[in-house]
Amino acid sequence: MSSLFPKLFSPIDLGPLRLRNRIVSSGHDTMLADDGTIGADLIAYHERRAAGGAGLIVLQVSGVHPTARYTSHVLMATDPDAADGYSAIADAVHKHSCGIVAQLFHPGREVMDGEQGMAPQAVAPSDRPQERFHVVPQELSTDVIDEIVEGYGQSAELICQAGVDGVEVVASHGYLPIQFINPAVNSRTDKYGGSPENRLRFLLDAIASARRGAGENKVVGLRISGDELTSNGLVDSEILEVIKATENQGMVDYISVTGGDSSTLQGAQHIVPSMQYEPAYLGQLSEQIKKFTDRPVMVAGRINQPHEAEKAIVDGQTDLCIMTRAMICDPEIAGKAERDAVEEIRACIGCNQACIGHFQQGVGISCIQYPESGRELTFLPRPKVREASRLLVVGGGPAGMKAAAVAAEAGAQVTLLEREKALGGQVLLAEKLPHRSEFGGAATNLTAEAQRAGVDIRTGTEFSASHLGELRPDHVIFATGSTDRDPDFEIVDSPLVLTSRQFLTDAPELPPGGVLIADWKGDWAGMGLAIMLARKRQVTLATAANFAGAGIQQYTRTALMPELIRAKVDFVNDARLAGVDEDTVYLQSTLCDEVIEVEGIATTIVNHAPHAVVPDIDLNGIPSVRIGDCKAPRTVEEAVYEGLTAANEFILTTGHRIPVGA
Repeated sequence: MSSLFPKLFSPIDLGPLRLRNRIVSSGHDTMLADDGTIGADLIAYHERRAAGGAGLIVLQVSGVHPTARYTSHVLMATDPDAADGYSAIADAVHKHSCGIVAQLFHPGREVMDGEQGMAPQAVAPSDRPQERFHVVPQELSTDVIDEIVEGYGQSAELICQAGVDGVEVVASHGYLPIQFINPAVNSRTDKYGGSPENRLRFLLDAIASARRGAGENKVVGLRISGDELTSNGLVDSEILEVIKATENQGMVDYISVTGGDSSTLQGAQHIVPSMQYEPAYLGQLSEQIKKFTDRPVMVAGRINQPHEAEKAIVDGQTDLCIMTRAMICDPEIAGKAERDAVEEIRACIGCNQACIGHFQQGVGISCIQYPESGRELTFLPRPKVREASRLLVVGGGPAGMKAAAVAAEAGAQVTLLEREKALGGQVLLAEKLPHRSEFGGAATNLTAEAQRAGVDIRTGTEFSASHLGELRPDHVIFATGSTDRDPDFEIVDSPLVLTSRQFLTDAPELPPGGVLIADWKGDWAGMGLAIMLARKRQVTLATAANFAGAGIQQYTRTALMPELIRAKVDFVNDARLAGVDEDTVYLQSTLCDEVIEVEGIATTIVNHAPHAVVPDIDLNGIPSVRIGDCKAPRTVEEAVYEGLTAANEFILTTGHRIPVGA
């Protein structure tokens, strides 16, 4: 039992299911399913979190009807052959004394993709168009509604008979059950529309069907947004009426509270809130719901650390805490917290880049800090080396630190040289941007991992040939990063032109007048600098991308854009920087030869493509590899991943490998 987090690590009952603690991994699509079924990758992913100490795993959504395919890869509980997968994942999770529940799902009009590249086709209570995916759904007939309701029960029966502990009816984020309840979406006049009682009918029928299918000795939960946090969405007082109705029905064992709505960008950002939002910011919603129910309540919303979870429980906001991304970043966070080893926790920084960002790109989810997540069968368990080989890592940014930590953990003798006085590389610049301070946690976490693994870290040390004689490395990994590229545009007179790195490293006092930020990629730096500077002066954000923030995960960009809009930032898209003079910036359209002149500019800040730093030292035949930006300038995600893969390759090809368990 933890002495620091006694509430978090006290057991709790969800109906017939006793959990060992209050830490929950909520349902989230991993893109790890095998053609819509549960396979080895998905099992390994969830077993890792169960083994790491989670109290409850909630499996990603399972469709309850053929019309429930919101993506081409969604799990479907309508196929009898799917039972084997549910059985296998239940066995894997139960092996570690962890509970597992599966989500029952129908998206209604919230459909992301169609068949063979065609536009999505969806069904809903009415044919009200959906704004975010631009879907006009077909109105459901009562016959199909009956089929869907029955599907909840049939799916629950299949899942629970396979050995899963229960099911969770998903009525959150504007999906089908809540679409019936929202009068802005449901314009029906039959028994499923009109009065509040009629609009509640579908949800209550779905819960009753799930309960019949699951059986009395299994768990039935409800997932719901405590407030949809969007225009024309249901607000907290309306959701409380829904909770009262489910309470009167008496068939739900717990309530899982989240926020937001999938149908608009405004609401969707709360599905996976980025670092702009405070930790546990949805706790007030679950606290309201707790007043109307005696059932256990769990809440999501950026709960990334055990002390945040403990406080939410102690303050009466919730009974359990959803820490999904925290466990993507550190699958062992529960076990570490239980033994009070909080200094070992790799904290999620809420960047959204490799978790929901990967899902929205159609690839398996992972974590920029811990790329082993979602790749458990490739990289875990870590091999060991019997005879320690010597590895030299040059560069102490994310790539170098990850490589050093992984190799040292495997038993290699590792020395890391960093030219600067502090480790972290460009992460130390990124954390200076507005709403980006948590990003520095990536450097803090990687530094701590390297230190715990026993890496000989030498900062303020420029790599030279003398180190080869001193350290006698068997292998060298270069992670020397990138630097600013020479200007490839015309500069006339003496305008103030800075790169984004120069500005963030040591910004001079800017002269009066407008600022133009020339952003070639459409990433965080451009938007962050615009927010920072628009507080004091007029800013133009010109990007060579299709729109500002094109390279940022959608929910993160959505949270940033309102600040730029309210600050009256001017946007110029599809335009590259061509020239600068004393008070005018010249842009050229990337779509044609048209030149765009922006006048009244006193300062130009260039966020352009960097240049790889390639070491020029004779290694005398010592094998070497380049990783991260010195291989090709990209993002922290690629840098850390290449640090992992380079170290893994070194472990597997150098020295004598000890089989795991030997």
